[in-house]
Amino acid sequence: MPVNVLIIGAGIGGLALAQGLRRAGVPAIVYERDRGPADRPQGYRLHLNPTGVQALRECLAPDVFEVFQAACGRPARTMTFYTETLRRLLTVEVSVTGHRSVGRDTFRGALLTGLEGSIRFGKTCTGYRRDPDGTVTALFADGTTATGDVLVAADGTGSVIRRQYLPHAERLDTGMRTIAGRLPLTTRVRALLPGSLSTGPVTITAPGGMGMFLALQEFQRSAADDFVSWGLGARATTTGELSGLSGERLRALVAELTAGWHTDLRALVHQTDTAAVTATAIRSSVPVPAWTPGPVTLLGDAIHAMTPARGIGANTALRDAALLARLLAAVARGERPLLEAVGEYEALMTEYGFAAVRASLAELKRQTALDGRAALALTRAALRLMDAVPPLKRRVFADLGE
Repeated sequence: MPVNVLIIGAGIGGLALAQGLRRAGVPAIVYERDRGPADRPQGYRLHLNPTGVQALRECLAPDVFEVFQAACGRPARTMTFYTETLRRLLTVEVSVTGHRSVGRDTFRGALLTGLEGSIRFGKTCTGYRRDPDGTVTALFADGTTATGDVLVAADGTGSVIRRQYLPHAERLDTGMRTIAGRLPLTTRVRALLPGSLSTGPVTITAPGGMGMFLALQEFQRSAADDFVSWGLGARATTTGELSGLSGERLRALVAELTAGWHTDLRALVHQTDTAAVTATAIRSSVPVPAWTPGPVTLLGDAIHAMTPARGIGANTALRDAALLARLLAAVARGERPLLEAVGEYEALMTEYGFAAVRASLAELKRQTALDGRAALALTRAALRLMDAVPPLKRRVFADLGE
C-alpha cells in the first residue's frame, strides 16, 4: 500500500530516515524551520560508534554512504585524561574498527545528498491534526498544511509535536551547562594543544565539578578545514544564567572560570572567535510509559533526548531512523499494517532509547560528582592507578565509545 511520510526536522535523525525511505522507494517530505542548509551552525564534532555507522549504512544508498565516508575525519585511537594544569592522569586505547569521527556541518551536508527535491526549508511546524480518514495533517506557521499517512517528529528536544502528542513527556534539567567553541587548526593553535590530542580526545578534570573536553577533527582528504573544538562543563550554580549571553560574554566567562588553569588551555579559549562560542543547558528525557500507536510517532531527541556524557545521542537517533525506515518499507510492500509497524517501532525504540537516556544520565552524574577536593583527589589517584595497571584499565573502559 502507498505510504506517504511527513518528517518534521532536518537534523541527523530526520535526514537519515528520509534517506532510508528514499532508498526503499517510500515517498517522504522533510519540513525544516531553517531557511536553508547553512542557516545556522550545526555544532562541532560527532563520534559515531559501530551501531550508528551500521544504521547509517542501512539508510544510505552506497553512493551517499561514500559521500559520508569522505566527510569523516581520522578516527581516534586514544582517550586521555589530564588535570587542569595538563598533568597527564591516564591514557586509554580505543578501538577504531567501525567507528567514525565527523563534523556536524559536513555530516548534515552528506545526509542532504540526493534529497534536494524532498526538503521544504523555512517551514516551522506549529502542530498537527488527525483527520477522519486516518491521515494526519501538519500545520505550519505560514498558514500552509501538509497531509500524509504518518507524521514523524524529528524536531529535537523542543519538539512541538511531542508537546501536543505526549504532553506528559517531561525534560529534566540536570543542572549542568556547557560552553563550547571551535577554531581552525592552524600551526599556532596546534602548538597550544596537549600532544596526545593528535591521537584522540582529551578530558580535563578540574576542581569545583568543572571539566573540559577537547577534540580534533582532521579530515582524511584535506587539511584545509581541520579544526579543534572545546567544551567546558560546569554546574549552573557556577556559571549563572547563560541564555541570551553573547559569544563575547561567554568566552569571557570561560576565562574567569578557568583562572589558574594551564596557560595553553586559556590561550586556546582566548583565540576562539566569539562567533563560534555557544552555550547549552543539559537536559535529559524522563522515560514515559507505552502509549497507543497512531499515525504520529517520534524519533531521536524529540522523544529520548540525553546528556552528551556517553556520546551516544546521535547513534541512537540513527538507530531509530534505520528501524523506522525498515518497518515503513514493509508497510509499503503490503507486509505489515501501518499501526502495527508503528507500534513495533515505538516498543523497540523506547526500550533501547530510554536505556541510553538512563546510562547517559548516570555517566553525567559520575563525571560531575567531583565538587569536593577530596573526591577529586581520590578520582585522580584512581585514574593514575588504572594507568599503571593495564588489565584494570581495559576492564574499566571496556565499553568506551559504545
